Amino acid sequence: MTTRRDFLKTTGTLAAFSIVPRNVLGRGFMAPSDVINVGFIGLGRQARGLQARFLETKEINLLAACDVDKTKSENFTKDQFTKNSKQYFGEVKTAPQVYENYLELLDRKDIDGVVIATPDHWHASIAIRAAEKGKDIYLEKPLTFTVAEGRALVNAVRKNNRVLQTGSMQRSGDNFRRACELVRNGYIGEITEVRVTIGGPPKEVDFQPETVPAGMNWDMWLGPNQPHPYHHFLAPRLEYNFWAKWRYYKGFGGGDVTDWGAHMFDIAQWALGMDESGPVELYPPTDPNAQQGMVFKYANGVNMIHHDFGKGNAVQFRGKDGIIEVSRSFLNVPDNLKDVQLKANDIKLASPVGGNHYKDFLNSMRTRQKPLCDVEIGHRTCTVCNIANIGYEIRRPLKWNPGTERFDDREADKKLTRKLRSPYGIKI
Repeated sequence: MTTRRDFLKTTGTLAAFSIVPRNVLGRGFMAPSDVINVGFIGLGRQARGLQARFLETKEINLLAACDVDKTKSENFTKDQFTKNSKQYFGEVKTAPQVYENYLELLDRKDIDGVVIATPDHWHASIAIRAAEKGKDIYLEKPLTFTVAEGRALVNAVRKNNRVLQTGSMQRSGDNFRRACELVRNGYIGEITEVRVTIGGPPKEVDFQPETVPAGMNWDMWLGPNQPHPYHHFLAPRLEYNFWAKWRYYKGFGGGDVTDWGAHMFDIAQWALGMDESGPVELYPPTDPNAQQGMVFKYANGVNMIHHDFGKGNAVQFRGKDGIIEVSRSFLNVPDNLKDVQLKANDIKLASPVGGNHYKDFLNSMRTRQKPLCDVEIGHRTCTVCNIANIGYEIRRPLKWNPGTERFDDREADKKLTRKLRSPYGIKI
């Protein structure tokens, strides 16, 4: 446990916080009753849901919001904010100030933390700059676009003594934690195989260019990406009412392998005790058109397979004494385990402080303890997703070193990073 004295040693008395009152704890420290000043970066469909979840805690002031699309900024700060502030506070609060350039938001001294819900290709660039500006970070999954960007983000968070909660909120779910505890403690015996059901890797862009709509800064939407024509699939406005499809196209997302994989591979990693490690070998399917079938081998001999076992986005743990299956809608365990209680000396996995993923993050901002899904955890899960996509692209067996974060294959290693466009890039 991190004590106040330990925190003073590691961060000094100049932590970048401005919430009052702090007369008891001193400058740079939050009392449990303090309300935290937050800014949102990326105001699309996911951010609208996150706004409600954070305001529902009644522990934040939402002071600023940033997006490159004026229609999303207006909806987020007017329609959505008005509705949510009435529901959770009984009155319409002062609307957040709107920015187009996230750097202006990060320059505000009164912002303590940021919620980043941009497309994946922006995650590392914005989050690293946020850490350098002294902001704590709630960052949507998958954590980063490449393995190298993930490690750079971990380093930036640690160097600047920041808190980062990955938006892998399944870690805060009772069913997922229960499944992982039963697996971790051997209740279904030695694990022989883990099956993860999600969709496949990304595809090549297959649409024609469209005219950039008024009120959208397309160049900044692209950010660290190379120039590319606009299409509403990539950045849909509200009237389209579908989840943005950038996640399914190479150069913008990692397909379901990263989008849902960041949830389901995360649960597999958690149950296997691999939060600071990962698999050591990858075996892609031999069929060059196969969208599933990747086998991940861990050093302990367990195989994790990207395999559809017919129950939607879910994870199946196969042990010598039984099978456990878990998703957002079910937890299936053997009959003899339905009411079993963990023993006193069993491993008990952390649950979210305050009862949910968002309060857990806010609590960590106050205590400076690691949140439930710390940056290293998010990076390791995202790494599994990213190296899977590399395997699907190269289509040959690969050895992976979780310590050095390198392959035994020069071509594969080149895909661990990418060329980032100035001035939006970061040092890798």
